[in-house]
Amino acid sequence: MLVRRPVLAAIHAALLFLMVPIAALAGETRVAVAANFTEPAKEIAARFEANTGHKAVLSFGSSGQFFAQIANGAPFEVFLSADVERPQKAEAGGLAVAGTRFTYATGRLVLWSKDPRLVDPRGAVLSKGGFEKIAIADPKAAPYGLAAVESMRKLGVYERLSPKVVTGSSITQAYQFVDTGAAELGFVALSQVVSHKEGSRWIVPATNHTPIDQQAVLLKPGADSAAAKAFLQFLKGPEAKAIIRRYGYEVR
Repeated sequence: MLVRRPVLAAIHAALLFLMVPIAALAGETRVAVAANFTEPAKEIAARFEANTGHKAVLSFGSSGQFFAQIANGAPFEVFLSADVERPQKAEAGGLAVAGTRFTYATGRLVLWSKDPRLVDPRGAVLSKGGFEKIAIADPKAAPYGLAAVESMRKLGVYERLSPKVVTGSSITQAYQFVDTGAAELGFVALSQVVSHKEGSRWIVPATNHTPIDQQAVLLKPGADSAAAKAFLQFLKGPEAKAIIRRYGYEVR
């Protein structure tokens, strides 16, 4: 049966009418993301945009550096930190919207080397030696760096290894030190190497350091942003959680 042109025109107009509210409501939000969460955040942002029409503009770096920028007026609307402390400070200091803070992931620390024979399954290499440089993230700015120091102290090797430590400004730079051979091994986030088949690794027991609970919070510039609020809601949902788990994080 042929459909008359007026009918087709009416259907087309109706479809356009239905599409207009979605386009009109679509927005953009600026998100500060802890470096360890780079890859899952990219996937989550892509799915978020596909599902909602909103766009999340991501910036990556250390949690400490981001907090300093936020405190100095950086226009981020959402903060995905690698710790609890800085979102708490943002909330207490009036930089974030009260009641919006939550744990989106719990990270795992890994001792990793590109050398398949260097790191043993129990991390005994830290006591035995046989390497010149070990990379960590800056413990003052990056929670994964602090966890690395805590782990070495618990094992009683920190004082002996401290002259060999090379410090990256973020966990991304710590990973790059190992990846480029500037350090034979280093403490990195499991999410950074979870898909790597080469090299050797030791997943550090969670009891060796303070839990790496990573919290998100809505910042004051995003208080009236529909896109910012939608992004945080999406982060709590099953689709985002599945991505987060795939990268080696624990999700509540």
